Amino acid sequence: MGPPGSGKGTVANILIETYNIPHITTGDLLREEVAKGTEVGKFAKPYMDRGELVPDEVVTRMVEERLSRSDCEEGFILDGYPRNPAQAESLDGILRHLRMSLDCILNIVVPDNELIWRLTTRRICSNCGAIYNTLTKASKKEGICDFCGGKVIQRDDDREDVIRNRLEVYRKQAEPIVELYRKRGLVRDLKGDVGLKALPHEIRKVMQAGK
Repeated sequence: MGPPGSGKGTVANILIETYNIPHITTGDLLREEVAKGTEVGKFAKPYMDRGELVPDEVVTRMVEERLSRSDCEEGFILDGYPRNPAQAESLDGILRHLRMSLDCILNIVVPDNELIWRLTTRRICSNCGAIYNTLTKASKKEGICDFCGGKVIQRDDDREDVIRNRLEVYRKQAEPIVELYRKRGLVRDLKGDVGLKALPHEIRKVMQAGK
């Protein structure tokens, strides 16, 4: 778990390399269902097109199906789920049914000023989704993606006023979930502002502390 811009994808990639387990994001699951043209995909697409949250019961059904696959038997990384207490309760039911349990909730902590700096300087290829930063990782040719030649843009939701609102919304949604899991002794706080070079060491330190 972590607010927008905290580096959840980066942390997940490091965990994947360490534990060799699947990284499951609800966004990817939804896009997969839409691409396949399944009933779930057809139901979810109008919500996604409007930028609205897909109903909990649909997301929960997808998560249960994904966790039941054989590649999750040795573990998995959940990213983007649960997003609210109702989803957390549903996840408890899914895990009981599959005879699984959560080992930890990795809560990425980054100061607001760092998050705002990261997101306002972030740029994304409109074609392939490659991520750049105007200060630390600019494309070789301004406005052009190094990989596919697509247009590199700033997303509308990466403006400071929008970012502050997104952070507020995230906290309202996430804090009850974090506290729920903290009471169960599952939460491990990870400093997400240590820099890319130090991040793998920080992750190892936090994960080993829980053993």
